[in-house]
Amino acid sequence: MGLGVRGARTAFLSLWRLILLLCGIWSVCSQTTGDGKSLYFWETGPWGRCMGSECGPGGSQSRAVWCAHVEGWTTLPTNCLQSTRPANQQSCFRVCDWHKDLYDWRRGAWNQCVPISLRTGRTGVCLQGEEGIQTRGVNCALSVDGSAADDSICEYFEPKPRQEQACLIPCPQDCVVTEFTPWTMCSKTCGLGLQNRVRSIVAPPLFGGLSCPNLTEFQTCAPRACEGRETVFNLRVDGWSECKLPPLPPPPSLTPTSSANPARTVRQARRRKGKERKGNRDPEMRELIKNKRNRNRLTRLEDDLWYIEVGYQSRQVVCVHRNRSTVSLSQCPHWSLPETYQSCLMPKDCVVSEWSKWGLCSKSCSDSSVPQGTRSRRRQLVRLPTGGGSECPDLEEIQTCEPEGNGVPPCAIYAWRSTEWSECRVDALLSQQDRRRGNQTGLCGGGVQSREVYCVQTNAELLSYINNNTGKQEGQSPNGQTPSVPPLLSITFEISASQPVDVRLCKGTSPSTTQLCHIPCPVECELSPWGAWGLCTFENCEERVVKKGFKFRRRTITNNPTAGEGNCPHLVEAIPCDDPFCFTWQLIKLEECIPEEEMDCGEGTQNPQVRCVNSEGSEVEKEMCSDAVYPAPVPCMVPCPKDCALSLWTEWSTCSQTCSSKTAEGKKMRTRAILAYNAGEGGSGCPNTSALQEVRNCNEHPCIVYHWQTGPWGQCVEDTTTSTLNTSSSADKSTCTMGVQTRKVICVKVNVGQVPPKKCPEAPRPESVRPCLLPCKRDCIMTPFSDWTECPTSCEAGLNNKQFRYRVVIQRPANGGQECPDVLYEEKECATPSVCPGYRWKMHKWRKCQLVPWSIRRDRKGAQETCGAGVQTRAISCRQLDGTVADVVQCLKFASSMPVMSQPCLLPCRDDCQLTNWSKFSPCNSDCVGVRTRRRALVGKSKKKDKCKNSQMYPLSETQYCPCDKYNAQPVGNWSDCILPQGRVESALGMKVQGDIKECGEGYRYQAMVCYDQDNRLVETSRCNSHGYIEEACIVPCPSDCKLSEWSNWSRCSKSCGSGVKVRSKWLREKPYNGGRPCPKLDHLNQVNVYEVVPCVSDCSQYIWVAEPWSVWKVSNVDLKENCGEGVQTRRVRCMLNTVDGPSDGVEDYLCDPEEMPQGTRESRLPCPEDCVLSDWSPWTPCDLPCSGRGDRERTAFALRLPKEGEDCPVSMQTEPCLLNRNCFHYSYNITDWSTCQLSANAVCGIGLKTRMLDCVRSDGKSVDLKYCEELRLEKKWQMNASCTVECPINCQLTDWSVWSDCSQTCGLEGKMWRRRAVVQASQGDGRPCSSQMEQWKPCPVRPCYRWQYGPWSECRVEEVVCGVGMRFRDLSCFVSDGSSDGKSSIVEEDLCAGLVPAVDGDKKIVLEETCTLPCPGDCYLMEWSDWSPCQRVCVKGQRLDFTPVQVRSRAVIAQEPENIAQCPDQEWQSRPCTNGECYEYQWMGGPQLIWCQRSDGINVTGGCPPALLPGADQSCDPLCNKPQSFCSEGAVCMCEEGYTEVLTAEGMLEQCTPIPVLEIPTAGDKKTDVKTSRAINPTLITTVQPGRVGRTWYLQPFGPDGTVKTWVYGVAAGAFVLLVFIVSMIYLACKKPKKPQRRQNNNRLKPLTLAYDGDADM
Repeated sequence: MGLGVRGARTAFLSLWRLILLLCGIWSVCSQTTGDGKSLYFWETGPWGRCMGSECGPGGSQSRAVWCAHVEGWTTLPTNCLQSTRPANQQSCFRVCDWHKDLYDWRRGAWNQCVPISLRTGRTGVCLQGEEGIQTRGVNCALSVDGSAADDSICEYFEPKPRQEQACLIPCPQDCVVTEFTPWTMCSKTCGLGLQNRVRSIVAPPLFGGLSCPNLTEFQTCAPRACEGRETVFNLRVDGWSECKLPPLPPPPSLTPTSSANPARTVRQARRRKGKERKGNRDPEMRELIKNKRNRNRLTRLEDDLWYIEVGYQSRQVVCVHRNRSTVSLSQCPHWSLPETYQSCLMPKDCVVSEWSKWGLCSKSCSDSSVPQGTRSRRRQLVRLPTGGGSECPDLEEIQTCEPEGNGVPPCAIYAWRSTEWSECRVDALLSQQDRRRGNQTGLCGGGVQSREVYCVQTNAELLSYINNNTGKQEGQSPNGQTPSVPPLLSITFEISASQPVDVRLCKGTSPSTTQLCHIPCPVECELSPWGAWGLCTFENCEERVVKKGFKFRRRTITNNPTAGEGNCPHLVEAIPCDDPFCFTWQLIKLEECIPEEEMDCGEGTQNPQVRCVNSEGSEVEKEMCSDAVYPAPVPCMVPCPKDCALSLWTEWSTCSQTCSSKTAEGKKMRTRAILAYNAGEGGSGCPNTSALQEVRNCNEHPCIVYHWQTGPWGQCVEDTTTSTLNTSSSADKSTCTMGVQTRKVICVKVNVGQVPPKKCPEAPRPESVRPCLLPCKRDCIMTPFSDWTECPTSCEAGLNNKQFRYRVVIQRPANGGQECPDVLYEEKECATPSVCPGYRWKMHKWRKCQLVPWSIRRDRKGAQETCGAGVQTRAISCRQLDGTVADVVQCLKFASSMPVMSQPCLLPCRDDCQLTNWSKFSPCNSDCVGVRTRRRALVGKSKKKDKCKNSQMYPLSETQYCPCDKYNAQPVGNWSDCILPQGRVESALGMKVQGDIKECGEGYRYQAMVCYDQDNRLVETSRCNSHGYIEEACIVPCPSDCKLSEWSNWSRCSKSCGSGVKVRSKWLREKPYNGGRPCPKLDHLNQVNVYEVVPCVSDCSQYIWVAEPWSVWKVSNVDLKENCGEGVQTRRVRCMLNTVDGPSDGVEDYLCDPEEMPQGTRESRLPCPEDCVLSDWSPWTPCDLPCSGRGDRERTAFALRLPKEGEDCPVSMQTEPCLLNRNCFHYSYNITDWSTCQLSANAVCGIGLKTRMLDCVRSDGKSVDLKYCEELRLEKKWQMNASCTVECPINCQLTDWSVWSDCSQTCGLEGKMWRRRAVVQASQGDGRPCSSQMEQWKPCPVRPCYRWQYGPWSECRVEEVVCGVGMRFRDLSCFVSDGSSDGKSSIVEEDLCAGLVPAVDGDKKIVLEETCTLPCPGDCYLMEWSDWSPCQRVCVKGQRLDFTPVQVRSRAVIAQEPENIAQCPDQEWQSRPCTNGECYEYQWMGGPQLIWCQRSDGINVTGGCPPALLPGADQSCDPLCNKPQSFCSEGAVCMCEEGYTEVLTAEGMLEQCTPIPVLEIPTAGDKKTDVKTSRAINPTLITTVQPGRVGRTWYLQPFGPDGTVKTWVYGVAAGAFVLLVFIVSMIYLACKKPKKPQRRQNNNRLKPLTLAYDGDADM
């Protein structure tokens, strides 16, 4: 049965495999679609890195190639067509690092911005702007020749630059015009006419916008019917022709000038000969005649420079019809014809000569670092322009240059030099509250010092040598040979100070004039404590003549003072003593007591162990003590078993007195105690209490102490004993010699005073004489005087007419050197300056009025009469101020504008009215009252002509009001800064004069005054009797520094053993204000607390426990017979101050270490008679280091009394293990932190000392005495002291105020003058900060602003006709204003503008008349240009684009006859670039009945608003939006509804709206993933809410593309089931009835809830 089942299963599997194989074959066969396209294709990966053995071409690279399905998954390579398999290897260019210099990316220019709509095919209405794309070409190229290379070469070093970028294309902007003006009056008063209304262009069409519409609209009008015949003919005058010369009379052999001049010359010669024949004149008369002839020659302008030719102009006068046709003049018989000819000046261009040769270079030396010089060339003026000819070009040309040639000397070299630094001063750093400001002696530490800086010429001697030897170097030596040694190599210079020059010649930053310095603070002598008194010894062991001796005690210098050891107090004190010695035996210890006669107990002796020492206590050879008495053995007692047992004697205590006197003697003591009592019978008894204590006298010498006392060293003086041996051979050179210093040395008895020297020992006597170095003399060294400054010329107004020179002290004298002279600055009056060179124009008389030649105008009516309009000329010459003739070029360069050389003139005809010139105005009796008059009169026959008597045409008098000189002064503008009075400053050095310059105190502030006349016009302030200012006193508050308290006392050391810290502090007393020195950082209480912390060390043996001897045993269980058993001993333990001489005074117990306090009581057993008695335990032996826990330590005792026979002594040795931190310790050094930087008491800042301490720390953390670490010889690798620097409180140092600048405006109310200063030294540390006011201003005196300004153009005037070419005129007037932008201008007298160059808005070409055209009745003509429109930028959504702003103006057409409209000219408009354009927006305004377009600046326009956004306009899409879920947007574009996305055709049209796919989380077996896409929503469009949908809708699709249920559906179903079970369970529990609780008998009340706060901040 099993085989059958297995066979059936095998058959089933075989069948299943066959089915799968058939399905696979079918699937492979089905991989090609019906159209023959395969579903598999080859995919390739990126090319790998180029590999090869050499750089350049020849490498190879590979890539991956695989077969893929169209759905994206990878399949077997056999499924893809092998013939189309891409190559997986190719040759390449292997790039190396050195190729980076050969290849680079070549970037092309960005192409034109192409709209995205052209790529996608979508088009629509452009509302604001359209996004576009710009492309450019980027390729890798060879840097040398630009040849193309593979991009991979450049990509090896740098990624390929982008080839596309986004851009923004503005929408097409139509032409924008203003609203129409109102209709004009009818062009005719009768008949059929036209009315016009016009508009102007405010924005040109851009980016393909619509062109500008018509600017003019016409409509016919007929005011009334014409009663008579309408005038249809009019005279029209044309423009003047060009000026031309009249035809020459035959024969034309010479020019008019050349022919006239010889004739005039011949006539003058004949006239002179005729006059000479009449008689000889005196020389004075001949001189007058000569001068007159010269004047006449200048007046005639016969020079080519002033050559002027008078020609003529002509014009035509025609008769025209209203239809613009020309007819015969006979049709206009009622018109009088105007002049058709007039005189004119022939236009002559300016003529100049050829350029001259280049002049010499202004730079005459060779140095590349010196800027280049300049050279110039000129050309002469041959002829001035006349008659509107071309202006003259530049007559001078300048170019940079370098000197040429071999003999060019080097340039002068200038460099900064400085004097020596002044003495270091500390007082400048003291704060205001520092008490040391009153007494500055002894100040030290950081300070400041200053010096002067000046400029010198460093190679002045070299240049002087070259100048003196120029001729010698060019020639040869007398024997015809050149010198063998170049002269420049044989120059010897004398070392001397260089002469100061102008500081402006030195370039670069000048050296600093201040610097920090340091005065060493004196180091006080610090001494160690006194040592113990030594033994009595001879003063000199080699000479023991005197039996007198001394005991010495010494102390050492722990810190050497600045001035040497001589400034320390005495180091040795001596006490006289008797029985001195040089060598003696010193007892080390007594050996064990040995009983006599070989007994075990009883009396015995102790042999001493000694050594031989000298008087200083040092061990020496034993032979040196041969003369000393050797210590004898000491008797002792070894107790027997029945004897009383006593302890050993203690060490002798320290002596109670250092010396003996009548009231006090020195005592020392030792004690012993009873350890066991004797037996009742047969044993020696115990001594009484007094025998247990032994007292000796000590320090029996009297309290008489001597020492040597020294005075201060005297001044170093010359040693007279050696002066004769040290004579110098050169008396002129000062040398520094050796001298001597002496001081007083006396013997002093303590508490008494000076005693004879023999009382003191001679050996330690200090020296009283020592050699010293005499200070060298320093003479004053100073520079020579500088050169005298140049005197100012008279042209430079306001300068002091003085010159000065100065010199600088380089080195101050010292030590008796030569003093400096008192005079460092000299000044003197300048000589009378020469007259300033100046030039002016000289105008000569006007020549005769020249008319049009008769030959030209002879056909005109009245031609025979020599009268009418003409031109007259005059000569102009250039003169110096003294009247001498100068070159005209000088006047063109330095004088005012050249006067006119021609003017129109009029020769009256017979019928004309002739009048005299106007007289001067009559005087006024008083201002502002009455009138003044001027008159003229008729001349000759004009008095009888009626037309001349017409006072309207020819007034004979003019009247005007008398001028009113009333002025009003008033202040204007703000008050200036408070300005302190400036001290006198030496201009040579720019140095302050001490005491003159102040930084605070009383000053003045200024306000400008303005003066107006009665017409409220600005005039000079002098008219109001004002100097231009109002002054007012003001106060500049002085700075107050931060004030702190004095230092508190140092606190006690924080530790009694080892290293600790001690602190002192300062507290804030007053905060700074007005820029005073700042306080240190504030703490949390807004208080300044300045601390100083220094380490300190407390000697661990400074305080020690001192235990008195143990008391007598107090036995608790007393055996009356034997007096032994358990008992107690007590003793007193005190904390005492330990000194060199031993413990002295008792102190508080807390000062001693409680862990080391000895026992005050002890319990033990008192041995009974015949018991063994042991001594006290010896100290524990030290443990072996390191403490490993394996070693032991021990202590021993020995038997003082042996027991009776048969008994043994107890154990006399104890051991215990060495345990770390219990009885065995490791020791190490601990280094403290650095202290704050400590300065001397007399120092403010500078170099100080910071210290730190070594502490010996036990392994359990306890600080112990340093001896424990020193005994182990641990390494000390730390530096205990280090120098440090306390930053100096350097106050900010500023330069002097500069001179007041020129006024910011040449005129007006808002002019200001400034002066500035700079920071020379910035503040440092706690120094006073720099003032925030680095510049000050004050108003300038108000001056009226005069300017030339054109008046308005007059109407076009045509002489005696109705229309044609005429002239219009305008005036050039002088206007005054206050210079402000909104200030009004008023016209004033032209004399006030006489000093200004005639120019209007910078244009020096003054045009007061120009031709114009007066249209004839019926003409259609262009209006005048409109004003330029406001500057407008190209903007999109308020963002400015990179297009040039423009402004525009236009000319509209005016028509007068309906039938002539077709002949009107075209309208015109112009645009030009501008700056600072504005962004304008256009918006439709109004309601349903009235809609208009308005620009954002408020003007109504036509053409700016998009027609697509016009309210009520048809915005239907073309083609219609008939696709499901689509709609037509405001932009006339078909779009899809919310939740759908557009699918477009190739032409960009909407094909369908498809739902937006949802986001699907793929499962592990899913190879495809849904993609969530979203459509960008235009926030400006109105959101259309569909019924049933609110906002954005998300769609979840439970089925996959193949129709199967997705995995997440199962998960959602399972979660819903769990949630349902949970809800049912909760409902059940909520509805279930609760059980009744069982009542307890003890009904405890509810206890209140208590909260315990555990410190948590969240509670």
